[in-house]
Amino acid sequence: MHNTGTSLKQKVPGLLAFFAGCGVLIWLDQWTKALATAHLKDQDPIILWRGVFQLQYLENRGAAFGMLQGQQFFFLLIALAVFAAVAFALYRMPFTRRYFPLGLCMALLVSGALGNLIDRVSQQFVVDFFYFSLINFPIFNVADCYVTVAAFLLVILVMWYYREEELAVFSWKKGERL
Repeated sequence: MHNTGTSLKQKVPGLLAFFAGCGVLIWLDQWTKALATAHLKDQDPIILWRGVFQLQYLENRGAAFGMLQGQQFFFLLIALAVFAAVAFALYRMPFTRRYFPLGLCMALLVSGALGNLIDRVSQQFVVDFFYFSLINFPIFNVADCYVTVAAFLLVILVMWYYREEELAVFSWKKGERL
């Protein structure tokens, strides 16, 4: 068994903080979608910066940028893969200050995936409402922001923050089991 030097008992406070953070992030995502539904559905867009940014209701039955319309089972599989990867990383990751940025990325990733999964399961579509008209960027939501920020930060962390040996806690060694 891989030993990161951190027992499960030592990880409990970090895991509780992780799940509490995810809970807050998911609540914020769902709350903003409820606000969008209540105030934007069947209404004209709310223009916050003419020609640049507006709030506009959209029911997205696909993935990012409307791709893969109606592929709910595929989205479920992707979300499950994300959850499994994060569970593995949390199991292996030392809960120290050094790994806090990585834990934050994982919380954002899980919260974004779960926020949109909740919509897909409960209503067969995801509520999107942020629209950058200046560049005609696809309409998106808070959960999409979480995933995008997490991916961006993850690239920065892996390329410039963590040393290779610090990321070795996530590698499989031959014959190793969980």
